Amino acid sequence: MARVLVDTCGWVALVKSGLNLDSAMSSVIGRADLIVIDSVWKELDDLSRSKRGLLLELLKTRSEMIDDPPEERHTDMMLIRLSKMNSWPVLTVDTRLKEKLSDSGCAYIEVVSDRMLRLVD
Repeated sequence: MARVLVDTCGWVALVKSGLNLDSAMSSVIGRADLIVIDSVWKELDDLSRSKRGLLLELLKTRSEMIDDPPEERHTDMMLIRLSKMNSWPVLTVDTRLKEKLSDSGCAYIEVVSDRMLRLVD
């Protein structure tokens, strides 16, 4: 089973696309264990106050919540650190984060045209 870090905009894009989480992940990485860091959960929780339909209960029941890495202060840098340390891809559509992940030798999973997921390794 592969572990996948979830970024806020990646989760929002996945939900917006209407893709089935299991089958979409299965097509790119196999059975996935989702990992959500505290900072991402806080961002999603804050966002849910103004945006409906984020399926946070689904994410909560289907993922493992972990503490933020104490060495970093910015969410993107936390995701990069964890991705690099553990070889976990990051679910994201954030262009700057994808660039930083690539520069760091990390993989990411992106939502493509609201129709499918793609692993960039």
